Amino acid sequence: MTRVAVLGTGLMGSAMARHMAGQGLDVHAWNRTPDKARALRGDGVHPAASVEQAVQDADAVITMVPTGDVVAALAARFLPAMPAEAVWLQMSTVGGAWTDRLLRQAAEAGRRMLDAPVSGSSQPAEQGTLVLIVSGAPEVLERARPVLDVLGSHVAHVGEAGEASRVKVIVNNWMTASVVAMADTMLACEQLGLDPVHVLRVLQDGPLGMPYALQKAGEIRARAYPAGFPLGLALKDLGLLAEERHRSSRLSDTVRETLQRAVEAGHGREDVAAVAELLRRDLL
Repeated sequence: MTRVAVLGTGLMGSAMARHMAGQGLDVHAWNRTPDKARALRGDGVHPAASVEQAVQDADAVITMVPTGDVVAALAARFLPAMPAEAVWLQMSTVGGAWTDRLLRQAAEAGRRMLDAPVSGSSQPAEQGTLVLIVSGAPEVLERARPVLDVLGSHVAHVGEAGEASRVKVIVNNWMTASVVAMADTMLACEQLGLDPVHVLRVLQDGPLGMPYALQKAGEIRARAYPAGFPLGLALKDLGLLAEERHRSSRLSDTVRETLQRAVEAGHGREDVAAVAELLRRDLL
């Protein structure tokens, strides 16, 4: 049986751990808040008392935590403790610069790392339908296949040295901009006294229908924003992209500034679609 250590059991890490355990993998989990890992026991996940215990005898170690500095601090602990033949799947969204540092950290410890951020929110994580964006040596990718194929519906191998993290923040920039555009579209319907169903039907029935944006339209109409992708994390990811670009575009700057104001207005823990509440407040 493939043994997997999941370090970080927040929204995404817990969903991934539950799914892998349900598919028969031997999953051990650790979280800085121990109760979050212990809460997964009923789903067949084994909570670990320490990072070192979690990675003992693991075939794969998954990191799913918010920032690069947290990943690096954890890696300093688990890299010496993980088996030499195990693969570290670095799935946290930390941007290209941090990924380069983490790759060096793994190499210095004599361990193999795949840069493997995911595209998708907690619902696809629960269903095993994530898109896995992976960069790393092909032979290491093949060794990690038993885990990757359980977690995702598609593995996009985009290079061998940190390209995946850069692809991820660009994809998240596109995704977030599309949600802001949908929020503005729903607001325009309200301002013009139109039932948004008419606009959404035209989108859905034609080539412009983006399933994710249409899903967010439903949340915006209901004014309910369960956190599939928290707004605060979206803002963090846009900041990672901005740090690596020589010059940000005006559009990207506008989207990032809009999210910043939404966080300041108290929507940081809600789904990114909650940006609609800021737009309504501004214009209605």
